[in-house]
Amino acid sequence: MTTEPLPAGGDARRLLSEARGLAHRVRRDQRVTWVALLVLAGATYVGIPIDWAGMEVHCSAQGDSSVCQFARTGALLYWPPALLLAYAAIAFCYVRVARSRGLGARVRPYAITGIALTVLFTVAWVAARLYFPDHPVTFPQWALVFDRLIAPWGTIGVALLVLARLERNVALLLFTVGYLVVALAPIDFGWHMNASVRTVWVPQQVINGTVLLLGGIGFALARRRQR
Repeated sequence: MTTEPLPAGGDARRLLSEARGLAHRVRRDQRVTWVALLVLAGATYVGIPIDWAGMEVHCSAQGDSSVCQFARTGALLYWPPALLLAYAAIAFCYVRVARSRGLGARVRPYAITGIALTVLFTVAWVAARLYFPDHPVTFPQWALVFDRLIAPWGTIGVALLVLARLERNVALLLFTVGYLVVALAPIDFGWHMNASVRTVWVPQQVINGTVLLLGGIGFALARRRQR
């Protein structure tokens, strides 16, 4: 064992405090949270007209009412490549910004998680598309919450939890929890009462995209104030 003299006027606690402060500044400089949120918001907004145009609705009369079946073909064709491109763009931005600051980027686990979740929801939606037309089922409310969780807007939130952990970003964690509450809750302000099957989901998607957009703007403004 060897001993090294401490700098004049220094002590172990001070050195530890300075090391922690430096680590915190490095983590803060590695964050480009606003980029991730704005990219995901853009993907959400672009997906709305594509989902609407690709919606397949088939209604049949049963007694005094009608029963409708729908398939979100547009969403199934749009979201997998859109999310893969979004996560690639986010990872590229993180790496580029980190290198410009002489730092490393801790974004790979987030991108991998996002890609894995994209594959998961794609497989689940394809399986549902093949199975349920011939096997109609009425789901309980908790199952619909799970369905929204594995949908693209739900997996976006789950992946953001991973990003918050990587960045040790409490603000992003709180934002993501709030986003997941909004994404998993059937918020439509009564739209479903007068809306058709083709458009009943639109308010929720607009709200999801708006939450991501406002979050991105908020994190960008906070980052500017820190400079």
